[in-house]
Amino acid sequence: MLVAFSVAPSGTGRADGSVHDAVAAAVRVVRDSGLPHRTTSMFTEIEGEWDEVFDVVKRATDAVAPYGSRVSLVLKADIRPGYSGELDGKIERLEEAIDRQAGDADAG
Repeated sequence: MLVAFSVAPSGTGRADGSVHDAVAAAVRVVRDSGLPHRTTSMFTEIEGEWDEVFDVVKRATDAVAPYGSRVSLVLKADIRPGYSGELDGKIERLEEAIDRQAGDADAG
């Protein structure tokens, strides 16, 4: 399964509203998990089996909790039994489709 999630505190008391220290704590949990992952400016994606992925999401959420009075978690999951390597595989197939469509457009 692939899970894209974003976790952040609110009620931090910081005038600038920054949550980078809290997000860093969450990303450290993900990196230390050993599961395939990717972090972008808005989400962290992680790949693995149901129980191991959700354990990491829970621990990442717990790591953010000390930084504010409440925590917000946004999560999206792609559950496709029997598939692995999809963190990169989905992107590779997308790029191939884009290249194929660009070739079709050039030929037309």
